[in-house]
Amino acid sequence: MKVDVFNLNGEKTDSIDLPEEIFAAKVNIDLMHQAYQRQMANARLGTHNTKRRGEVRGGGAKPWKQKGTGRARRGSMINAQSVGGGRIHTPKPRDYTQAMPQKMRRAALRSALTVVANDQKIVMVESMEMNTAKSSELAKALKALAGDKRALVLVADKSEQNENLIKSGRNLADAKLLQANYLNIRDLLSFEKVIIPLASLEVIKSYLG
Repeated sequence: MKVDVFNLNGEKTDSIDLPEEIFAAKVNIDLMHQAYQRQMANARLGTHNTKRRGEVRGGGAKPWKQKGTGRARRGSMINAQSVGGGRIHTPKPRDYTQAMPQKMRRAALRSALTVVANDQKIVMVESMEMNTAKSSELAKALKALAGDKRALVLVADKSEQNENLIKSGRNLADAKLLQANYLNIRDLLSFEKVIIPLASLEVIKSYLG
């Protein structure tokens, strides 16, 4: 698949062929769904907690005598039907983590990248290096590259040459900067444009190619 390469002003400077094994792979919807569900599950903290009958304070004495009051028989005030009593079948802390083999995760990423490429959402850029850390300059560049669409910008690494770029993207509401080796299916499918500098493409090829 041949795509155009732009500079930060949105001007076409070149064109390249995207590797077919990554951007023209077989699309497996079920595998993409499994990878997405795994990612969302692994993001859950699982710290929810409620007190059950054995954890509620009180309930030592019988609240009233067994007969003669006209009220229901009660042996404790920490039963679930009492205000302040223990809860039944309510959440306790648990681990939601789901496992998925690396080969399956990477195949799901190839499927997602193929879908994004087929939808013409990929924007290739020569370089995203910036001389100063200014959010306004990055916003101007993203406007030229992606228009008014929400953009995911893949950064090759956290090296010194990308420091200004990373700082500039912290305050942008409609863009997210992500290291190329942290590419994930949720971010790929959540943004309307995926901006990939040539250096980031090499990172992607190193583990998906």
